[in-house]
Amino acid sequence: MAAACAEMEPPAAPPPSPPPAAAAAAAAAAAGSAELVCAQGRNLKAVLCQRCGSRVLLPGAATFARRELLLPAMRKKAAAAAGGGGDLLREHWLVRDMFSFENVGFTRDVGNVKFLVCADCEAGPIGWHCLDDKDSFYVALERVAHE
Repeated sequence: MAAACAEMEPPAAPPPSPPPAAAAAAAAAAAGSAELVCAQGRNLKAVLCQRCGSRVLLPGAATFARRELLLPAMRKKAAAAAGGGGDLLREHWLVRDMFSFENVGFTRDVGNVKFLVCADCEAGPIGWHCLDDKDSFYVALERVAHE
């Protein structure tokens, strides 16, 4: 079943393990995300849905991680059904416990992957979860707002 998760990632990039907290904070600072990551590599601000403003994560609930993941494009359901496509995203909040989320929904299984969406307005996908790894939920920084 791991092959289904591998299809969602670029073939040339092996799945890296999350960097240590200090390295994650340095990597985030280099990428311009310094105002979002504390010295321990955790999120300084609350993570919100870009569309409705619903709170997805509280401050300190996730760790900054770099991992190349292919997420379907964020569009309305009718437009999404008309054609494929997606975005290769590299900066994420890594959540190790699904109960850390304040407000998130999951799609039906797409192969061996579930996509994360806003539970209130169903905007998304905002993140990615492989069913083979029960303790890794990725929320793309580009797909959420922060306050």
